[in-house]
Amino acid sequence: MTIFIKLSIITFYFGVTALYLKQVEGGNILAISTIGGKSHWNFMEGIIRALTEHGHQVTVLTPFPNGDRENYTEIDVSNETFSMLRRNNCKILYENNFIKRILTDYKSNFDVIFIELMASECASYLSAKLDIPLIYITPPPLISYMERSVLGHYPNPAVVSHVLADHSVPRTMIERFTNTMLLFSTTFLIQYKGWLARIVDKESFDLIEPVKPSIIFSNAHFITDAARPIPPSVIQVGGIHLSPPKKIPDDILEFIESSPHGVIVFTLGSVVAVSSIPETIRNNIIKVLSQVPQRVLLKYEDEMIDKPENIMIKKWFPQRDILMHPNIKLFISHGGISGVYEAVDAGVPVLGFPVFFDQSRNLENLVDAGMAILMNLDSVTEDIFMKAILELVNNKKYMQNAKIASDRFKDRPSTPSTTIDYWTRYVIRHKGAPHLKSQALNLKWYQYFLLDVIAVVISVVLLVFYIIYKTFKCIKKTIFKSSIKSKSKSE
Repeated sequence: MTIFIKLSIITFYFGVTALYLKQVEGGNILAISTIGGKSHWNFMEGIIRALTEHGHQVTVLTPFPNGDRENYTEIDVSNETFSMLRRNNCKILYENNFIKRILTDYKSNFDVIFIELMASECASYLSAKLDIPLIYITPPPLISYMERSVLGHYPNPAVVSHVLADHSVPRTMIERFTNTMLLFSTTFLIQYKGWLARIVDKESFDLIEPVKPSIIFSNAHFITDAARPIPPSVIQVGGIHLSPPKKIPDDILEFIESSPHGVIVFTLGSVVAVSSIPETIRNNIIKVLSQVPQRVLLKYEDEMIDKPENIMIKKWFPQRDILMHPNIKLFISHGGISGVYEAVDAGVPVLGFPVFFDQSRNLENLVDAGMAILMNLDSVTEDIFMKAILELVNNKKYMQNAKIASDRFKDRPSTPSTTIDYWTRYVIRHKGAPHLKSQALNLKWYQYFLLDVIAVVISVVLLVFYIIYKTFKCIKKTIFKSSIKSKSKSE
């Protein structure tokens, strides 16, 4: 009897345990990544990895195919030419055989669609036709010139720097002025080009009003993006692409660990080749790097004649894994958001050479955190470059501030992966979560800026002044007439 009771208890225990450990069924997700930039794909890939690890089935259109795996199916679009920002992306997208097939069926078994947002909402046509919720992802921080269109609100240019600005926060009157001009000029330009294209070259996706996203997964964090007001539909998951560090290749590891003064990592990312920058500037950079006491890992895409002994060159380095090594003293970078998060996570000081888009803004945020120095690549000299390197390596405050920034970056209530899983399931559970969308999306531009209210207030004020004016005029006239009558009687 005792044995029977024990077996019953054990069976009950394992039954309850199995019930609680049973994997919650995930959603069926369609993801579209059409921009052929590796840093853009890094962010999308990080999100997809989080989704598949949490049991979601993901089908992705990608220009960077890597093979199918569990919960993951690829559709290779690497042979289809997509631009970074243009509306023509949608024309190419809707000619894709897979997309044409699911659009022709007018139905799909997908629960939600993930699309990268850049400069047009035309891709939301797919969400409208399939009648499934839309989730946007933004590999840079929130894209200023699209915020009004997709969220309903303009970022306040007095406190929120434009994504293309060269400052982290507009602190001076000049910066606030240029920030305001940049916001409204880019917003107007995007809207005007879209309006003109719909007139001159109308497509099927122009016949349906763009669908507004249920939520936006933004590659942002308050370490690399200054604090700002955001609606509840914007979920910050900066650093989602960061995977656990892997073993560094033996030759690189030996080079790092045999350096008594530490190692400097130099790269300008996947877009700008160090070997392609002007020869004078390139020679200045290499000459200075050859003179520092540290060894240097230099991402260099060509052969180097008379390569200095303290420099190792390769066309590619496992940057994430290398930066996590404790012997890395400095990261010299262009300020791409992926590399910025890798440096922050590793707690390594940064010397920045911004090239384009959001890179100046990214690096200025690190300057504000006290872990970076910013320089202009076009005007770099040997003396200035050497001074900057020595300051960052020898002044301990930069490393200390980098470690503080790293601690803040890692201190979160939940991991980016868990956050993505939760909010994806939330959107599916609540049928697109329309309650997260702002009322501002329903307002015309003049209503949003309260111009109609201001007009009424001005009209009322003018009316009051008019009534007061007429009243005084009437009183004056009455008094004047009374005065004349009194004068006449006295005569």
